[in-house]
Amino acid sequence: MHNSNRHQSFILLFLLITTTACSVLPSNPPEVPQPPAKPELPSPQPVEPISFEPVDEAHLQDLAEGNTRFALDLYRQMQDGGGNLFFSPYSISLAMAMTYVGARSNTEQQMADVLNFFEQETFHPAVAMLNSDMMSRAEAVQDRDMQGFQLNIANSIWGQDGYAFQPAFLDILSDHYGAGMQLVDYINDPEGARKQINAWVEDETEDKIKDLIPQGVLDGLTRLVLANAIYFNAAWEHQFEESFTRDAPFNLLDGNSVDVPMMAQREAFGYAEVDGLQIIELYYEGREASMVIFLPDTESYTAFEDELDNETMAEMLSALQPRQLELFMPKFTFESEFELVPTLTALGLQDPFNPQVADFSGMDGTRELYISNILHKAFVDVDEEGTEAAAATAVVMKMTSAMPEEPLLVRIDHPFIFLIKDNQTGSILFMGRVLDPRE
Repeated sequence: MHNSNRHQSFILLFLLITTTACSVLPSNPPEVPQPPAKPELPSPQPVEPISFEPVDEAHLQDLAEGNTRFALDLYRQMQDGGGNLFFSPYSISLAMAMTYVGARSNTEQQMADVLNFFEQETFHPAVAMLNSDMMSRAEAVQDRDMQGFQLNIANSIWGQDGYAFQPAFLDILSDHYGAGMQLVDYINDPEGARKQINAWVEDETEDKIKDLIPQGVLDGLTRLVLANAIYFNAAWEHQFEESFTRDAPFNLLDGNSVDVPMMAQREAFGYAEVDGLQIIELYYEGREASMVIFLPDTESYTAFEDELDNETMAEMLSALQPRQLELFMPKFTFESEFELVPTLTALGLQDPFNPQVADFSGMDGTRELYISNILHKAFVDVDEEGTEAAAATAVVMKMTSAMPEEPLLVRIDHPFIFLIKDNQTGSILFMGRVLDPRE
């Protein structure tokens, strides 16, 4: 939660990859489940480095639009779970982008199709440029003596000491993701490696995400962990006065209502109304990012959620105009967690999870690696000062203008969808919904 002199929000993504290489197991390895039998594979072969091409604004636009499409694809798959929902599509995308570096053949193509990636020659430089651009603009806000907005993105890789990773793979992660190799010993001390990685996660998220990797996840087959952390700190441009917050009804989809703490203020916000749908944009300090709320009528909420797509969202965002509002908005705090392999499989990503066909030979020169699990957890807290959020993902791989004089009354007192976006690129950092602020 927040206090009167500090507001923070955190976004974390963590990517976990374990791989199997029987040739490097010790003579007395720990007992671990063996992967399905595969045809005998050739020895590791050198991988040709990727010849990167110059990046222009069109590539950055393609990247941002791809991130939005992926965010909405994920949302549609996750929305059927019921209850509140919150996740970080940008963090998940970054984690999978690091995995994409090592993908080849049909595995590479499926990742590009489902995750809305494009050719590696321009994709990875575009990711690096986008991340650098967002962080530099965040630093510029701080240089203007605005301490209510921060954005930091950090990556790291944790590899088995002595395992032969491809130099080209490591170079790309270093050059474009700033991820330097940290050597650990999964074979003899998986628990020690787990503690080291968890400590990095905790440090990068100001202790908001603890013990991300539970005991037993890392074992003698683990070969590599890639970690990505995003730290996001944002106060509202116009903060709500805490003394104005009162309990008020919030109407649920089932027709019942519950009392929740409802914040209130009269101020200028971005606003549009399209076919009964209200859209409200609340800027964070510095206006580099904002929260956008889509508030359909309760009766049409389900239909709107089902039909929301990239084109519709772009059209609605373009309709926003400054408008004086008397805004009532609930405080809310909740967590979400997912196992994403079924979600991504439903979207068409199948080969990376199949040990018989997965091809991550760009990592080690063999086809021994496949993704066995992807876990994602997220937390959000919205109050009078701003937004606090944290998200974590583990990907497990095994070896294998003019305003009216009178303010418009807007009550966000029934279920709504919201997102947090980077305003210059349009990249969606977070996305979710609130069906019941009490959860």
